[in-house]
Amino acid sequence: MIDIKNSLDILGIKETNHGTSTGQQSFGGGKEISSYSPVDGSLIGRVTTTTPEEYEKVIQSATTAFKEWRLRPAPQRGEIVRQYGEKLREYKQALGELVSYEMGKSLQEGLGEVQEMIDICDFAVGLSRQLYGLSMHSERPGHRMYEQYHPLGVVGIISAFNFPVAVWNWNTALAWVCGDTCVWKASEKSPICAVACQNIWNEVAKENNLPEGVSCIINGDYVVGEMMTVDDRLPLISATGSTKMGRIVGSKVAGRFGKSLLELGGNNAIIITPEADLEVTIVGALFGAVGTCGQRCTSTRRLIIHDSVYEEVKSKLASAYKQLKIGNPLDESNHVGPLIDKDAVNMYLKAIEKAKEEGGNVLVEGGVLEGEGYESGCYVNPVIIEAKNHFEIVQDETFAPILYIMKYSKLEEAIDMQNGVKQGLSSSIMTSNLREAEMFLSAAGSDCGIANVNIGTSGAEIGGAFGGEKETGGGRESGSDAWKIYMRRQTNTINYTKELPLAQGIKFDL
Repeated sequence: MIDIKNSLDILGIKETNHGTSTGQQSFGGGKEISSYSPVDGSLIGRVTTTTPEEYEKVIQSATTAFKEWRLRPAPQRGEIVRQYGEKLREYKQALGELVSYEMGKSLQEGLGEVQEMIDICDFAVGLSRQLYGLSMHSERPGHRMYEQYHPLGVVGIISAFNFPVAVWNWNTALAWVCGDTCVWKASEKSPICAVACQNIWNEVAKENNLPEGVSCIINGDYVVGEMMTVDDRLPLISATGSTKMGRIVGSKVAGRFGKSLLELGGNNAIIITPEADLEVTIVGALFGAVGTCGQRCTSTRRLIIHDSVYEEVKSKLASAYKQLKIGNPLDESNHVGPLIDKDAVNMYLKAIEKAKEEGGNVLVEGGVLEGEGYESGCYVNPVIIEAKNHFEIVQDETFAPILYIMKYSKLEEAIDMQNGVKQGLSSSIMTSNLREAEMFLSAAGSDCGIANVNIGTSGAEIGGAFGGEKETGGGRESGSDAWKIYMRRQTNTINYTKELPLAQGIKFDL
């Protein structure tokens, strides 16, 4: 069994860790927050909530650092990010184990999350030499026009517990090469991971004599988050979490004409057609539904199954669920770890009861696991429920391993069901029929930000832009041209003549 204490030592984690840091300085004036592992209920460490006075010091430090950081050539900023990626390679095992232990996801997923950090650093290094603008022809003789991008400022990042390190780094790696400095408020349910990431960053900052404030962390609940959302010194707030949280953040930031990047809830479905490869389908549906114990924004919540294969899929899926091993996620023989805390367990239980009240038929029973190895009270059985798409509970996102299955007859009906929820993050179709696949990907198909063919709804490569539509918030992170939101766009016109011809032929007789 893995010695988590050794991993904590490697990452510089002690029982008491200040939750507010500008890199060189850390503060601890607020009340303590204790982080307990959902794996075994043990105390991992403590951080302190950021006070208003400490917050002010952090913003001042990040603002001062920005004035210097923005003037470094982008490839030089990329070199710093490259070094951070190398540090992550060095600390991958220890950080992956901490992610697994503090959040509860399997060790493979914890290590995979750190690998995503490494991958986005690699992407950002290349991007640092490709922050392209545009040139265009002016209508005025002797003039040149072009567009360029400049660093935006101090970027505020609010992250969720389910991806306690990767989503932060999706933002920071791009923001850093774009010339921004960053202030991070991690989830109060997984604050120790943030301390570990900051400790790793501090090594890079010290080795390169970087200004204090390029990377800062603050800590606390929504009260601390609100300090960021109402602060007009933060031109961009990137927030990951629930739709409810996103509505508050989005309105606060919009009220001061700031920019927000919102990655919110998902209610993701897989359409299974008569021409689906069922072996591939079952694997994709199983991992999508139970991976991270159903606590991914891209987790599979619904299976929309053609009535001709419904019984076969139902039987195969129920059989696969019986083979799941639930237990300590640091043990690689287990498939499913715990929910994050007992509040999540209660939400899971209430959702099952609600589904039953609405007429759902429980195909694979749920329940809280007890006994040796389950002392934290956070381990539950993944559930399958036969339901209707219009059920109120099906329309909501429950952050737990609850999978709803339902029938369809025509593909157009299945697509309408897939789109018939308020969220629009991820979607998939399982088919060997080219026409079905192309219809699903067409303008008349999935309305989600992510639409896949013959893979599940969860899991995303950093090369593509990640995000969704409707109540998912409309934001895009990670790859493609997502970097543009971290910069401000500027149009430039240069007159290289000795005259000043005016646009639209306007003349002044002076």
